[in-house]
Amino acid sequence: MKRASKMTSGCSGSHGRLLWLLLACSCVAAARAQQTARTDPIEVAALNTILGRWGLRASPAWNISGEPCSGVAVDTTDVDNNPNINPAIKCDCSYDNATVCHITKLKANALNVVGQIPAELQNLTYLNNLNLMQNYLTGPVPSFIGKFPMQYLSLAINPLSGTLPKELGNLTNLISLGISLNNFTGELPSELGNLTKLEQIYFDSSGFSGPFPSTFSKLKNLKILWASDNDFTGKIPDFIGSLTKLEVLRFQGNSFEGPIPESLSNLPKLTDLRIGDIVNGSSSLSFISNLTSLNVLILRNCRISDNLATVNFSNLAGLTLLDLSFNNIAGQIPQSILNLENLGFLFLGNNSLSGSLPNVKSPSLNNLDFSYNQLSGSFPSWATQNNLQLNLVANNFVLGSSNNSIPHSGLNCLQQDIPCFRGSPEYYSFAVDCGSNRSMTGSDNTFYEIDPTNTGAASYYVTDQTRWGVSNVGKFNEAPNGSYIIYSSQQFQNALDSELFQTARMSPSSLRYYGIGLENGDYTVELQFAEFAYPESPTWQSIGRRVFDIYVQGDLKEKNFDIRKTAGGKSYIAVYKKYNATVSANFLEIHLFWAGKGTCCIPTQGYYGPMISALSVTPNFTPTVRNGVPKKKSKAGATAGIVIGASVLGLAALVGVFMLIQKRRRVVQQQEELYNMVGRPNIFSNAELKLATDNFSSQNILGEGGYGPVYKGKLPDGRIIAVKQLSQTSHQGKSQFVTEVATISAVQHRNLVKLYGCCIDSNTPLLVYEYHENGSLDRALFVA
Repeated sequence: MKRASKMTSGCSGSHGRLLWLLLACSCVAAARAQQTARTDPIEVAALNTILGRWGLRASPAWNISGEPCSGVAVDTTDVDNNPNINPAIKCDCSYDNATVCHITKLKANALNVVGQIPAELQNLTYLNNLNLMQNYLTGPVPSFIGKFPMQYLSLAINPLSGTLPKELGNLTNLISLGISLNNFTGELPSELGNLTKLEQIYFDSSGFSGPFPSTFSKLKNLKILWASDNDFTGKIPDFIGSLTKLEVLRFQGNSFEGPIPESLSNLPKLTDLRIGDIVNGSSSLSFISNLTSLNVLILRNCRISDNLATVNFSNLAGLTLLDLSFNNIAGQIPQSILNLENLGFLFLGNNSLSGSLPNVKSPSLNNLDFSYNQLSGSFPSWATQNNLQLNLVANNFVLGSSNNSIPHSGLNCLQQDIPCFRGSPEYYSFAVDCGSNRSMTGSDNTFYEIDPTNTGAASYYVTDQTRWGVSNVGKFNEAPNGSYIIYSSQQFQNALDSELFQTARMSPSSLRYYGIGLENGDYTVELQFAEFAYPESPTWQSIGRRVFDIYVQGDLKEKNFDIRKTAGGKSYIAVYKKYNATVSANFLEIHLFWAGKGTCCIPTQGYYGPMISALSVTPNFTPTVRNGVPKKKSKAGATAGIVIGASVLGLAALVGVFMLIQKRRRVVQQQEELYNMVGRPNIFSNAELKLATDNFSSQNILGEGGYGPVYKGKLPDGRIIAVKQLSQTSHQGKSQFVTEVATISAVQHRNLVKLYGCCIDSNTPLLVYEYHENGSLDRALFVA
């Protein structure tokens, strides 16, 4: 009876031997009653079946001698925060005069359980706490969960699917509901508004859509509301301002329309407010002046058109992070913002701010983003402090002698007027191995430069040769040591150069690469990606989603781009994206932008946002610059050689010019011949068709006849084409080529493919047809 003796020792007092004996007897009786209490056999059977279906074993800490409700299941041990006791249960043995135990808590957390929520769970009818987080549970949430006397329910971070059952609205004792990071569909049930005792609700990254339920106005006890990364539409409800106990509100990455409701000013207890990615409308800032308890304020990409002077920032003394980036905020930066003593991160980039930088900043403020504004003037003395992250890209600063002390060189090349090499380009290509500390030459002889700079929350970098640069802004929230460069030593499939993908640069907000001093013209921009953090096995880590947007030269090329989805749902597979871009001011910008989409914390906290492994930029024209190769200087002893060399070069140049003129004359003559016969057909350039067919790749060959091969291609406007190429062995001459253009241009029939145009500036003439599936091209084009 060791256990009984321990319990009686706790019942001793100082009021005499008789009292001590009475108390001792009472404690012994309680101990014996607890020992004799047995778990409800129906629940024992259900528990064993559930654990068996999930391939789990009962923890020895609570399954003593085959009795589930024993050990830690009935003592004061905190199983929620003890990873060594998992799975775990808790029991209440006070039923039927302390003879029956009922299971009240079931925890199976982060065990990578595979399967569905078993039907046997409904036999644990006394459950008030169910924690099945971080597993691989699939299928729908069963409606019987609505029958439990539940206070705490967490099904977060599972690939559960289907619609959320309205029966959850019967859990009127519920205090906390966690269903984040799942694959649900449809709208949130309006019945959830019946959970009036609810204090915490988490359903970010869960797949919900439609309007936000108006019944949530009844959740007056709500303190925490996470609703980011869904597809809620309509306006942010005005009733949110009536939930006056709210402390945390997150509404990023949805499809809400503006304006942000002014009623939010009625939430004085808010410590964390995050709203972003408003699709239209216009909002003001005036409501935030009353939110005096704020620590984190993010109103990013919200279409805010206002002036910072409308806010009394002195009232927000508790702010540690302030993000108002990607809006249309005008006016000057008030000194009061930089005076905030607790502020460590300030993001005001991508607005319309003007004037100069404030003269003073608090010692705590060491991460400042002012990029993409209209700021000007000289830099304050604090701009040269050590350990300072300061992004001033794309403003109107004049970098004279007074500004030479700015810690990062190359800022003058990243101002809005881009003075570096304007009108006098030096380069026609560049390539970057993103995040790598060593350069390499690819299998196609492309030279990839190193990119090892530790770009933090607000930084930029320009290479010593002023060839390219990079700019980054954003903080990985909830990740104090979030990494901006990530690594993998594995081999990558579908990769021409697997080594390029072993490092990647990642950003929590906005990542831009720049080409500086490029010769004007059309370019091919190739971006290389590979996702390598999400395993492909059925584990909770595999359900992570990385989603971001891609812009080139300000044009949106990819909306909600998902690397792994593009790779067929697999990691460690290289993904290549090619885009055509025009450089007209000797400057190129590649922008990867996080719009609040994707999971936030899989496999770790702060793992989200744009990610890129490598990039290359190549011309679609014949360059006339030396790509940064310095011109050789003449030496005193080589005058004669120079004269002779110059003469030879001059003669060669004359011959080249003559041949070029002759070639152009031939092209013009052929064009005129075409124009005389068929009017004015569409003339495609050889470079344009090379881009469309991936340089006439053998993988794009549709077939070959006596005339020559036919390639499949895609024009920049999205049209799929078939390009017929005259082979060197073809007996069809150029006159017959012109005749074919004229004949097909004059004939239109439903059984004939349409001729889009031709190309005559290549070594072999090319015909461009519309593309037909299901073999029609064989009949139409592969005729000798």
